[in-house]
Amino acid sequence: MKLSARDAAAFFRKPDPKVAAALIWGEDAMRVAQRRAEVIAGLAGPDAEAEMRLTRLPAADLRREGALLIDAVKAQGFFPGPRVVFVEGATDGLSGLFDAALKDWRPGDAQIIATAGQLASKSALRKLFEAQPVAVSIGIYDDPPGAEEIAAMLGAAGVPDPDSDGRALLTELSRALDPGAFRQTVEKLGLYKHGDATPTTAADIAAVAPRSTEADTDALLAVVAEGRAPQIAALLRRLYAQGTTPVSLCIMALRHFRQLHAVASDPGGPGQGIARLRPPVWGPRRDAMTRQASGWGRDRLERAVSLLIETDLQLRSASRAPSQALVERALIRLAMMARR
Repeated sequence: MKLSARDAAAFFRKPDPKVAAALIWGEDAMRVAQRRAEVIAGLAGPDAEAEMRLTRLPAADLRREGALLIDAVKAQGFFPGPRVVFVEGATDGLSGLFDAALKDWRPGDAQIIATAGQLASKSALRKLFEAQPVAVSIGIYDDPPGAEEIAAMLGAAGVPDPDSDGRALLTELSRALDPGAFRQTVEKLGLYKHGDATPTTAADIAAVAPRSTEADTDALLAVVAEGRAPQIAALLRRLYAQGTTPVSLCIMALRHFRQLHAVASDPGGPGQGIARLRPPVWGPRRDAMTRQASGWGRDRLERAVSLLIETDLQLRSASRAPSQALVERALIRLAMMARR
């Protein structure tokens, strides 16, 4: 049978021991693997592999010797407890083997967990599992995790319940990051909050969330946008020492000020403007950009963007002017504009 998203979530939390087989398929191999691991642990326990109650059968082995599947399903384990046969990389060509194994399956046999890539609705393998009353077919799609799935991840990682701002930030991150990166971020958050039972805040999450640019570049852009001109030279030296080029700095500054202009120009105000940015901005940087956009205003930000475009054209032209000096002068002029 085919499980809906709601039924699938319940199955992942507590797999049904009466189900003979489960097919988990989807384009995102990492998400499929995560779900497969949850189901196997739920059926056979975390020590199944150590106790030899988990049999792994690559699809390539089954293509060479189809009897391996039924043999593994019927085999008796040395240790007591439920057994699982895991088939990785299943394809339509193995539908006949799965059909035979399901027809021969009896309570007490090992349960079959198969994973596959993206399967079309006409897939023979998918049709087989959807038609069998003792089997389930679960599609894993690229939708961002919902609130229930995020809560389960936090619980598994030992992260204290987030406050309202932290919850909103986690939702934004789940939409901005791919599932694997989001899960890694949650795991890092669990380590970060180890021994701290206080509610998880947006600042906690921002401390472990992946950054879109290097910290020193973010610091430089904040210094410029907030009018702290005396700090520019030291930050530029550090960035140049790291290998950052004047052209790339100019591009990043132009992108930052274009984002500020978009935020300041939003009809709903900077608060709504910052929420519309894609990719999303989170944590302290979000608050800082909202404050910067409000302080600069749309008109001055238009002049700032024009100045950076002019600098970028100079850097790419045949001019012999030192590129580092051109960028430093432009950034100092912007910092002076911010103070007016």
